[in-house]
Amino acid sequence: MDMQLHPAVLQASTTTALYRTTERPEYFFSEQLSAYYDAQSRAIWCRWNPAPRPSFNPALLQDLGSYCRFVAGTRGSIDHLGEAAPVEYAVLSSGVPGVFNLGGDLDLFIGLIEMRDQQGLQEYGRACVDVLYRNYIGHGLPITTISLVQGECLGGGFEAALSSDLIVAERQARFGFPEILFNLFPGMGAYSFLDRKVGRRLTEELLSSGKIYSADDMLALGVIDLVVDPGSGEAEIAALARRQSRSRNGLSAIAAARRRVNGIAYEELMDVVRLWVEAALRLTGRDLKLMQRLVTRQNDIRPPASVH
Repeated sequence: MDMQLHPAVLQASTTTALYRTTERPEYFFSEQLSAYYDAQSRAIWCRWNPAPRPSFNPALLQDLGSYCRFVAGTRGSIDHLGEAAPVEYAVLSSGVPGVFNLGGDLDLFIGLIEMRDQQGLQEYGRACVDVLYRNYIGHGLPITTISLVQGECLGGGFEAALSSDLIVAERQARFGFPEILFNLFPGMGAYSFLDRKVGRRLTEELLSSGKIYSADDMLALGVIDLVVDPGSGEAEIAALARRQSRSRNGLSAIAAARRRVNGIAYEELMDVVRLWVEAALRLTGRDLKLMQRLVTRQNDIRPPASVH
């Protein structure tokens, strides 16, 4: 039985996706987010392109919320050139070359912490959890969620990837949680997702080391599911969809059983967000200076101006 959307994330969409009929249906939520339906893989592909840094700014989180409501609203079927087509996969990916996502909006965090804005930090954390939880439960549908990682996948970006049923990474991808370097921890799902997947010991090592790991490292540790050659990620996911086509019903039921047995409750994620907010407000001036250095590094990575 599929898990249902938590009432806290069942809100009416205030953003309507723009639809354009081409060889494939395309949906534009903003210049930071677009999606398209691919008939061969029977998948909705979401591609983000955040600015000015490849991180989860509040506007991108709002767009992702609209995207998640859009996927749930398909009820597993989408209009493809006038005919109903099945939605069996939902893929998260990045339009920024070399970067999946660098994580939280550190510049925003610094400002909120300096103003002692507990509510602002809490609201940001809730926006993250709303999106990751929807992806984690497969949008309430019998579908498989996949994260395609083709570059740097750090902090909250790593948390986003972990919320999917499967993580497919190209060999050049790198993973890590740098938050410990400025005396914080990733508070939007990392512990919950990793603990269910690899256990407490490895989870705490990954969260506390500050190390950057290769895709092959993550595969060996059981954190990700498939490593493919550079540039082949999309084709490999399409091939995976073809191989699984005859077993889709059974595989989606297994995924639903896994979520039930290893279930992560929305309330658990929000409880950890509250711990993260408390920890953030205890950061010192030295910690914030280290955080600012990371912002400066992120500014060196410029995404393309538009997804159009």
